[in-house]
Amino acid sequence: MIRASRHYKWYVVGMLWSIAFCNYADRQAIFSLFPLLSRQFNLTDLQLGLLGSSFAWVYGLSAPLSGFIVDRTQRKAAILAGLRVWSLICMATAVSRSFGQLLFFRAAEGLGETVYFPASMSLIGDYHGKATRSRAMGTHQTSVYAGTIAGGFFAGLIGQRYGWRASFVVFGAAGILLSYILHALIVEPARGAADQAGPAPISAAHRASFAEFFKLLAVRPTVTLCTLGFMCQNFTTMVLFTWMPTLLYRKFHLSLALAALTATLYVQTASMIGSPIGGWLADMLRMRMAGGRMLVQAAGIALEAPFAVCCALTGSFRLLIASLFLWGLFKGLYEANIFASVFDVVPPESRGSVTGAMNMMGWLGGGGTAPLVVGFLAGRIGLSRSIAWSTSAYAAAGILLFAAALVFAGRDSRAMAADLASSGSL
Repeated sequence: MIRASRHYKWYVVGMLWSIAFCNYADRQAIFSLFPLLSRQFNLTDLQLGLLGSSFAWVYGLSAPLSGFIVDRTQRKAAILAGLRVWSLICMATAVSRSFGQLLFFRAAEGLGETVYFPASMSLIGDYHGKATRSRAMGTHQTSVYAGTIAGGFFAGLIGQRYGWRASFVVFGAAGILLSYILHALIVEPARGAADQAGPAPISAAHRASFAEFFKLLAVRPTVTLCTLGFMCQNFTTMVLFTWMPTLLYRKFHLSLALAALTATLYVQTASMIGSPIGGWLADMLRMRMAGGRMLVQAAGIALEAPFAVCCALTGSFRLLIASLFLWGLFKGLYEANIFASVFDVVPPESRGSVTGAMNMMGWLGGGGTAPLVVGFLAGRIGLSRSIAWSTSAYAAAGILLFAAALVFAGRDSRAMAADLASSGSL
């Protein structure tokens, strides 16, 4: 059986990769269609920003509950059910006849997608231990970049030729088909299997209560700092997803499809290179120091910030392309380790809940506010300057992550090891 293969843990990463690809293709599609939607529904930049923020608000608000549920249910079932739900909602978006209906379906898609990352990160965490966890999650992270490129380009291309409604139908139907293909192939692992010393999976009868979960956050400052860093980083990243296609369409007078492709291809292709490198570096540094993964994240953010500013302000198309590529390369270093870093200080029975809490902060405080804030500022200081201003969040993220890596990670990782030892996992 394929489950018996010693390579199966990497097959799991590949299967989840395909689901996350659909996840981000569906998310990105609407941003490439902003010019078409703006014309049809006579939308302002503020209304377009609200479309981006509505998804993030619902996604973020639902994330803690979804993470808590994931820690108590079969993760395979949660992942596949979520894929079917968000794909159906994506298809339903095509029937929108007003801005209100479009806003409703966009927000509802956030509810469908919110379960995926808590479930998938927890599942990967139980197939991959400290030696390969960042590489596994970094490899999985490349699906985000590939899905963003494909979603942005093909939505723009389909929208140009067949209208914006066809894009949502195509992407939604692909997700539903994939859910049935993978149903028999994904196997649920035992919780905590990768964190024990012995080869056999452990049973995870204990499930952390709400009180235990919040106590964990209070006594592990590394989790809080990484979460706040993710919130700041996601603020600027969401600006890239939401507004860069429109900026290029207006500033460089590109076609709809070419603007979408340019805004995603270079930065996300570079991130596909940077993410595996970031995973490899983090796994190596983690063997030498407890905060190794967080140091890689902090370095990535520090290096990507100036190129993000240049993307927003430059009038040179060549410089834009170079800056997009370098922005993406260093963005990948950070994103390979978003959840792998906190899993070093969080026990297996709470990893879905922690992922959900991080997503809540990242998408409410970061992604949920960024499109709307930039849409508001664009009417006052211009879209280019608004995007450049948003990159100040990177500086805050870097400070938070350096503090987590150098001050708290060692103590918190030792505390987790003690928790595992006392529960019989080691």
